[in-house]
Amino acid sequence: MFLKRTAGWAEHSEARHLYGGLLGFAALSPTYTWRWVFFIALLVAGAAAADAPVTTGVIFETGLRYWEWNVQGVLFRLTQRLPDQTRAYFMARGFDSEDADFIATRCMFQSMFKNTATEGGSSVSINLDSWRLHAAGGERRLLTREHWKQEWAQRDISRAAAIAFEWSLLPTRQVYAPGDYNWGMTSYGLPPGTRLDLDFSWQRDGEQFQGRLNGVECPADIHPEPE
Repeated sequence: MFLKRTAGWAEHSEARHLYGGLLGFAALSPTYTWRWVFFIALLVAGAAAADAPVTTGVIFETGLRYWEWNVQGVLFRLTQRLPDQTRAYFMARGFDSEDADFIATRCMFQSMFKNTATEGGSSVSINLDSWRLHAAGGERRLLTREHWKQEWAQRDISRAAAIAFEWSLLPTRQVYAPGDYNWGMTSYGLPPGTRLDLDFSWQRDGEQFQGRLNGVECPADIHPEPE
């Protein structure tokens, strides 16, 4: 969970000047030059994408999507979890089907955070309470361990199940020495299929950094047959 923004292609002056010059030349010689304009545009767009701090893709074995930020000595990765995966996971840890469904339909992601600084570097800390997600025109907080603890108290969940749930989530606050990392679920409180943008932050050497994952998709509540 981490950041440094990089400029898009329109912010690279050399690319902008080259593209503008080709457009002007195309007005004089439209027959052939537009082919080169299109070709250069593809090259510039590709270079901008390669420089971007966020990568996204699909895991071949599962078809689930991921979003990854890997820059400035930190790595933050979100991977979709199908609601059925989450239902099965928590039913195996003492939750009944109703409560497992309640969890599974609150947009759960598998999450990984790592301090990628080398030995001798500085530690990194996170606080999920300061992260914000944006969806459907609104802003909200993540559903952290503390939120769910109150939820389970109201629902009279067994202590064993509540502890298993707490340890399944990414800690709300964590300090990572160089090379340290951990995995855990993060919960966003949104219906399946919702798209969101996530603003996240971390601290290093007393300085706070901000990052964003755009277009993150809560997994749909589908039920694929095992192959």
